[in-house]
Amino acid sequence: MEKTFNKTDAAKSQQEMYREILEYSIENIMIHTNFKVLYLNEACSRFLRCSKEAAHGACVLELFEEGTQKLIQTRIEETMDGTQKPGKTEETITRFDGSKIDIEFHCNPVMYGNQKAVQSVFRDITKRKEAERWMKDQDKLASVGQIAAGIAHEVKNPLTAVKGFLQLLEESHPHAYLTTMKSELNIAINTLTNLLHVSKPDLYEEEIVPIYLCKELDALLLLFQDRFYDIKVELHLKDTCVFILGKRNLFLKAFFNLFKNAIEAIEGSGKITIEHYVHQGTVHVKMHDTGVGIPKDKIKLLGTPFYTSKSQGTGLGLTQVFTTIIDHGGTLTVHSHENCGTTFHIQLPTKHSVS
Repeated sequence: MEKTFNKTDAAKSQQEMYREILEYSIENIMIHTNFKVLYLNEACSRFLRCSKEAAHGACVLELFEEGTQKLIQTRIEETMDGTQKPGKTEETITRFDGSKIDIEFHCNPVMYGNQKAVQSVFRDITKRKEAERWMKDQDKLASVGQIAAGIAHEVKNPLTAVKGFLQLLEESHPHAYLTTMKSELNIAINTLTNLLHVSKPDLYEEEIVPIYLCKELDALLLLFQDRFYDIKVELHLKDTCVFILGKRNLFLKAFFNLFKNAIEAIEGSGKITIEHYVHQGTVHVKMHDTGVGIPKDKIKLLGTPFYTSKSQGTGLGLTQVFTTIIDHGGTLTVHSHENCGTTFHIQLPTKHSVS
């Protein structure tokens, strides 16, 4: 007995084949119409960290940052009516579990069943973005080195000579003004020395040794005990048997600068939370304070020499932090909101102790 297929059967067969292809695709694919999710494949379900049932009917626009939602809405509408040529855009989205991720987004018009829809693809570009940020940081630090070299030769040496003559003059003709002048000269020379160390950390003739960051973080906190009456400190230190390899004194100075900045950012009472854990072969250290925060447009300037929000600061402390982390193969990201605090997130290659 022969079985006949009509156009409806053929359409259903094509639709099933289309969905099967989508389901097994390694791309993160979502189908939506009128900005409501109709379907997402298994890969996209894992990528967005939600079940297919939870995503069904959700608004696509809510994945995107509030400031870019209008742009994405226009792009999708133009894709639906055919006025938008297929293209890619880079955005940041918030997944269903609240985590943020950088993605490459592009969409195309499709027929899904008997209705017009849009097929969107999300590609993770986090590693590429990190590489780009690392390259920018390297360029920034290279420029710091050039600045430091010029200052060291043109300014530091003459100031050191002046300091020597002031000392001789003070011995023969003591005067309070001379003491003040020498003190101010010391500040200027120390600033130049710090800048030189920041730009050329190899000036520290220090060997590479195992560093147990949990132990060092705990010990450094003792230096700030007098400030912990108004400021509460919470430690969440996991994977304490893991160490990194590096120059210990540089790391001590870097974390000292981070502690100091966190404390100074808090006006009155507040809290500092420090986390240490290992994930996928990388040591993560997060330091969050409930301080005044940093304006969004100023975050990208952090680590630049002489950029600081402090009236008496030079900005060289954070420059030293960035330099140390990057020179040891790590990354440092900053998240901050004004009046809500700041989080410094450090990631470094890890080693395990053999005990």
